[in-house]
Amino acid sequence: MQQILNYILKNSILLLFLLLLGISLTLTIQSHSFHRSRTISSTNAVTGYLFGEVNSLEEYLDLKNQNDKLAEENAQLKKLLFNTQDTLNTSTTNIPDVKGNFNVIQSKVISNPYNAHENYLTINNGTNDGVKPDMGVISSFGVVGIVEKVSPKYATVISLLNTKFKLAAKIKKSNHYGFLTWDGKNAGYAQLIDVPRLAVVKKGDTIVTGGRSDIFPENIPIGTIDKVYINKETNYYTLNVRLFNDMTSLGHIYVIENEDRNEIIELETETKDE
Repeated sequence: MQQILNYILKNSILLLFLLLLGISLTLTIQSHSFHRSRTISSTNAVTGYLFGEVNSLEEYLDLKNQNDKLAEENAQLKKLLFNTQDTLNTSTTNIPDVKGNFNVIQSKVISNPYNAHENYLTINNGTNDGVKPDMGVISSFGVVGIVEKVSPKYATVISLLNTKFKLAAKIKKSNHYGFLTWDGKNAGYAQLIDVPRLAVVKKGDTIVTGGRSDIFPENIPIGTIDKVYINKETNYYTLNVRLFNDMTSLGHIYVIENEDRNEIIELETETKDE
C-alpha cells in the first residue's frame, strides 16, 4: 500500500494532467455533436474489429467440432448412396452406382504406420459402436482397408498397404476383374494382378471395387492405371495402380457394414456343401 501511495505522490503532476485531460475530453464530446459522433464511430470501429477477431478465434478453435460434424453428415450421405440405386451417369461422377443393405459408421484413424510390409491402422471406434471384423473401411477418396480385430472402443484395420491385403477389383470401363494387392514398395501405388489378356487396358483407366466382394459396395474408387505389365509366368496383366487415397495421411474414415453379408456367406456355404 505504501508503495502505491509513493507512486501516486511521485507522479502526481502527470496523473493530475491525465485526469484533467480526461475531464476536458469528456466535456468536449458531450457538448459538441460532431465530436460525439466521431467518438462513437471510432469506438464502434474498434469494438467491431475486436468482436471480429474474437469470432475468428472462436471459429478456429471450433474447427475440430465442425470437422467431426461434417464427417458424421458424410457418413449419413454415404449410407444413403450405398442403399439407393444411383440414377446419375456414373461414368462422369465419383458416386458408386450401388444398391444394397449397408450401414456406415464414421470413425477416425489414430495410428497409421506405413513403413513396414504388413501395416495396420488403428481407429477410435469398436464393438460399442457396432464395428466388427471383416468390415470395409474407406475414406472420401476410396478404399483404405478391412477391419481385422476389435475391442470395445478401438479396432485395427489391415491396411491396403499390407502385403497380405487382397481384394477383388475391376477396371470400371470394361468390368474385367483382378485382385488388388500391394508389393510393399511404394505407398502411393498398389497392383491389380491376374487381369485377363482379353481386357482392354489403358493408362488412366479407373480401378474400382468389384461386385464379387461381400465387404465393400461395388464401384468404390481405388485409383487409376499407371503402368501395364505382362506376367510372363501366368500370361495375365499386372496393372500398377496409382491410388486416389494418400495412405500416409488419413484422418476421418468410414466403416462399412454389409448387413446381408452373413446371409450371403451361409447361402454360399450351403451351396458348396451340396
